[in-house]
Amino acid sequence: MKKFLILAAAMLLAFPFGSCSKLDKLTQFDLDYSTSVTIKSATIVNLNTPFSFYTPPVTTNSESELEVNDSRKDLVEAIKVKELKMKITSPPEQTFDFLKSIKIYINAEGLDEKLIAWKDNMTDDGATEIDLETSDDNLKDYILKDSFTLRTETVTDQVLTQDTEIEIDAVFWVDAKILGI
Repeated sequence: MKKFLILAAAMLLAFPFGSCSKLDKLTQFDLDYSTSVTIKSATIVNLNTPFSFYTPPVTTNSESELEVNDSRKDLVEAIKVKELKMKITSPPEQTFDFLKSIKIYINAEGLDEKLIAWKDNMTDDGATEIDLETSDDNLKDYILKDSFTLRTETVTDQVLTQDTEIEIDAVFWVDAKILGI
């Protein structure tokens, strides 16, 4: 009888929550960041040679973003890139056909640069938007800083005849501790 009462109490306690994975979902959320870069037409002159350009600093507002999601910096266990997309915003007829490959690195004060996204062997398919493959690294230390920058390393196989503006949209998945434990 005692075992039955203990089992019944355990089931009643588990009922409102369903399972630990459901509890985990309550403390997982996404943070969206967007930045843009302009590639000057005259800057890329050596085809098939890596060329880097930097985004302006991206302010994270991590404390307020975490607060909106009922969390705090000290409760964050992991932050990972969920998706990273690039879209040409100008000129309207420009495509990513000029790219052969691209790598995106994240930088933040006091931390080493880290590769977070890439796309190799790009084809000339007229795309104006691309999805990059992303790393599974924990970027918590970068995103919890006040700001970060992205360095984009490209290899081109065509000459750009016009300045090209590119929007970079990143979604970071955040996993915080459950109830602070």
